[in-house]
Amino acid sequence: MYGLWKPRVLGAWRVPAAGPVILAVNHAHNLDGPMLMGTAPRPVHFLIKKEAFVGPLDPFLRGIGQVKVDRTAADRTAITGALGVLAAGGVLGIFPEGTRGEGDFASLRAGLAYFAVRSGASIVPVAVLGSTERRGRLIRALPPLRSRVDVVFGDAFQAGDGSGRRTRAALDDATVRIQERLTAHLENARRLTGR
Repeated sequence: MYGLWKPRVLGAWRVPAAGPVILAVNHAHNLDGPMLMGTAPRPVHFLIKKEAFVGPLDPFLRGIGQVKVDRTAADRTAITGALGVLAAGGVLGIFPEGTRGEGDFASLRAGLAYFAVRSGASIVPVAVLGSTERRGRLIRALPPLRSRVDVVFGDAFQAGDGSGRRTRAALDDATVRIQERLTAHLENARRLTGR
């Protein structure tokens, strides 16, 4: 990432140095995940759609510890794999909106709350900004080479209410709390970076 673009990483010290952590990342461009993997202070295991695991990418993605997920149904294998990453004290990267979009955390899915409440892992909000501002001349689908992309880490927080409940209502409440925190972080990151 540093060889092709100019990432500016802000707040990486906010990622806990040990223990299970979930990085909740906005997703506006295909570059956002790889940019975070290349700049995060700890190795990140992402939940990645199964459609990406084709050809030579399949063994590569598996080799670097990424978790394949079928987004059309509840994928028990992916859920078990993601919880395994957290149980081992690792870092799980999640795009809480489930798919690429505006990258504004406007429509969160319940998966993030489930993993956070079930595992007890801290959530660190992450804003990747600048990946969609301009198109490159050589490869139109990517930002221009050597352009700046900001990666802003927020303060870690717990999704649960402290009661230990894992009911549907508790997950719904956690999703609301998470969305408020992620939206506030994104607004702060935009102010901080001027984007």
